[in-house]
Amino acid sequence: MIQLTRLNGIGFWISADQIEFLESTPDTVITLLSGKKVIVKEGPEEIVKRVIEFKRQIMISPEILVEKQGKENLTRSD
Repeated sequence: MIQLTRLNGIGFWISADQIEFLESTPDTVITLLSGKKVIVKEGPEEIVKRVIEFKRQIMISPEILVEKQGKENLTRSD
């Protein structure tokens, strides 16, 4: 799943596998396989980057992904 932002500033997660179309009209409109449309702040290029990164992460072996996430959690200052 990838994180996006609605026009009202509220973030949400969307399944990258459910995206059918991206349109820039000038707002970015995502059409899902269900036919539902969602308007987001991010541009189509940013959404494509996030989908590619998500797909890369799920292709990494589980051991490497767990190790990477552990390092990220150690460096976070939340």
